[in-house]
Order: sequence, then structure tokens, then C-alpha cells
Amino acid sequence: MIGGAERIDVKSAVIGEHPQVIIAPPDHPLAKQRSISPREIAKQTILMREVGSGTRLLAERFLAQHGIEPRIGMEIGSNETIKQAVMAGLGIAFISAHTIAAEIDDGRLAILDVAGLPEIRQWFVVHPATKRMMPAASSLRDFLVAEGRRFLPNLKHGRRGGKTPAARGNHSAKRK
Repeated sequence: MIGGAERIDVKSAVIGEHPQVIIAPPDHPLAKQRSISPREIAKQTILMREVGSGTRLLAERFLAQHGIEPRIGMEIGSNETIKQAVMAGLGIAFISAHTIAAEIDDGRLAILDVAGLPEIRQWFVVHPATKRMMPAASSLRDFLVAEGRRFLPNLKHGRRGGKTPAARGNHSAKRK
């Protein structure tokens, strides 16, 4: 559809939590601090996703809630480039925690302990409500709902396989 997204009825079920965090190089002055005030973030150069991305919208909302006008150093269109730029010391960034598990494990990035974060979104499996699913697709959906969270990184322990409270149950919902 030209000019906007078409609205369709969908059925959805939660796969697991999708935390959004702020990252910095491990030697950044804020990396060892706890309960960092969001006001401290205002003093930092922030590397942002492109206009229109969901991550950017979350970052802008978080910053606005705290009255922060970000100092945007760069707008970057990919998570991999953002990670590399943060590792190079070009700034800090708001990013999906699931994209940084390997870099956290390896000590190449640090998650900043910012008050009010992580911002928790949800991963969903979605299909059109008006379409009957084929048996293979239905089996895949059931597997993702039951087991998908096991494949999400667990950043509390720095490895895969953790369970989060919201991801333990089957939370089906009808979305529009």
C-alpha cells in the first residue's frame, strides 16, 4: 500500500522479552557506575538509528520522558555499524540487548546501568487472523511460543537460554 501501512487483523503470541539498553565501550567513564541518572546521558554523544526505526522511537521517547535533548553524533542505519562505532569510542547508543550478547560476553561492549532501563518490548510470532495456517506453519508457531525464549540471549548471565517472567507463559493476543 502506498502512503502507509495497511491495517490487518492479526493473531499474535509472545515469544519473549526484547530489552532495549544503552551501550558504551567497556572503558567508558559511565561503564562502572550504577544507577546512572538519565541526565548523565544528556552529556554524552549519542549514536542513533535512522529516523523511523523502532529503536530510535524508543530512544527518543525515553530521552523525552526525562527532558533530555540528545547530542546526536551520528545517525546510523544498522545495529552492526552502531556496535562498531561504540566500540571505537565514537559515542554511546540505545540498542536491542539481543544484538549485543556476543560483544558483552567478549568484553567489547558494556551495558550502562541507567535508571529506567532496560526498556522492555516483546518479541511476537504473528499471522493474519483471517488466514488458516498450514500444519507446518502452525507447528512452527507452537514451537516458537513454547520454546522460542530459549533461543534469546540472557544478558543477566551473558549467554543464551534464560527465561524471563513475561516469556514463561503463552500470552496470545489479538492485535490490530
